[in-house]
Amino acid sequence: MRIAVAGGGPGGLFFATLIRRADPSIEVTVFERNRADDTFGFGVVFSDRTLEAIHAADPVVREALAEHGRHWDTIEVRLKGERIRCGGNGMAAIVRRTLLGLLQQRAREAGAQLRFAHEVSLADLAGYDLVVAADGAGSRIREQLAAGLDTGVDTATAKFIWFGTDHVFDGLTFVHERGPDGVFAVHAYPISDQMSTFIVETDEESWRRAGLDEFDTGRPPGESDLISKAYLEKLFAEQIDGRRLLVNNSRWGNFRTRRTRRWHTLEPVPVAFLGDAVHTAHFSVGSGTKMAMEDAVALANALAATGDLPQALAAYEAAAQPSVQKIQQSARPSLAWWEHFGRYHTEFEPWQFAYHFLSRSITDSRLSKRDLEFVVSTHRAWESRHGAPPLDTPFEHRGWRSPNRLVRLADLDLPLVSTPLPTPWGASIAAPDTEAGLLRCFETLAELAAAEPVLVAVHGGTPLTRTLLCEQARLHEHVPALLVMPDADRDRAVTTILSGRADLVGVPA
Repeated sequence: MRIAVAGGGPGGLFFATLIRRADPSIEVTVFERNRADDTFGFGVVFSDRTLEAIHAADPVVREALAEHGRHWDTIEVRLKGERIRCGGNGMAAIVRRTLLGLLQQRAREAGAQLRFAHEVSLADLAGYDLVVAADGAGSRIREQLAAGLDTGVDTATAKFIWFGTDHVFDGLTFVHERGPDGVFAVHAYPISDQMSTFIVETDEESWRRAGLDEFDTGRPPGESDLISKAYLEKLFAEQIDGRRLLVNNSRWGNFRTRRTRRWHTLEPVPVAFLGDAVHTAHFSVGSGTKMAMEDAVALANALAATGDLPQALAAYEAAAQPSVQKIQQSARPSLAWWEHFGRYHTEFEPWQFAYHFLSRSITDSRLSKRDLEFVVSTHRAWESRHGAPPLDTPFEHRGWRSPNRLVRLADLDLPLVSTPLPTPWGASIAAPDTEAGLLRCFETLAELAAAEPVLVAVHGGTPLTRTLLCEQARLHEHVPALLVMPDADRDRAVTTILSGRADLVGVPA
């Protein structure tokens, strides 16, 4: 059997190693468009909790992180002069070029042929029994076959740009600064003893106001946006101790989440896709490289288990897709947080901002298992301000009162209307089933808010759309929000109130 791998990133190289070890009779050639020591970006980050499958297949990543990487347990959130830390978040990072070099060596030792500075399309790979398309988010092979794959892309509204810095952070650090042109935020983490990754995000309005929209994105890959580099070095000078930002194809973009229903095709030739070629998840969850390497494990295992190629490719999809779907589901609330962080920066005190951020994809009880003291201190901050635990805190607005924040809907003594009224009754609005419907709901919400209701009850939709609609009500329209949950999940209710996502939670009787 002859296999061609298009793309010499971590996923493609790992697959080449694993399949050669599983069956040395298979001829494997990896084609990479760049040279062997070229790489865009700076570091690769992994979570301790998610590497079991990769370590079981080959200890190369564990060995690389132990010898060349940086490990940390604590996340630090910096805001308004405060630094808030939360432990229990074991992670490690490594320079991308270092990891690629080790994976290239592993693949050669396994007997794979590596050809660099070779960009290939399907027409160039005639004669191979299987093509593995690991050629990244801009996959040429996927574009040739896209009609049969059922692929879709969602583009985020936030802008981001990827730098390095010669300031070495202690661990994963999130920095939020309000400058003269708007709010900018950073994801930073060390990747060696000399360097950190430094990713900046902002909203489009701030980006344009700062004059950072002048770089010509039509310029060839590799050329970096030096105007933005200078602006951000000055804005974050205190956070990086006056050190430099480092460029490597550094230019602004909008993150694109890709979802693909079919990861293989048999016509016109057998092709299996892995990694960013068919799925992406926002970098704030640190899973891109991990997902590609797990795809490689699943594909190699499926091919080794049977000589029937159609059966093997179907088995690969069945094994790999559920994990990716789960990661993408958890990544969407995280991405949404970064699309709205300017609002949270304005409205929340540092303790609530940090909790809101760290609970964007997990609940209070799960967060307490990571760092009990962080959660306890957040509860103390709430009680110091309100005089009672979150769910036991009374609520009063415009003469209407609830003795606590968890309301049984059957006991709600406030009439709810879904159309604007010139009297201060409660309003009700259904959240949309997809985020595409939020804009229309925001318009309806503004009409309801103009009637000055006591509160607005948000029901239906999805957990994310309900939350975003509640936040639009309380943080933009300044109307208290009651989030209606389909079940009486006390843990989620506590998280919702303590994070400031809603003022009250409504549950079934």
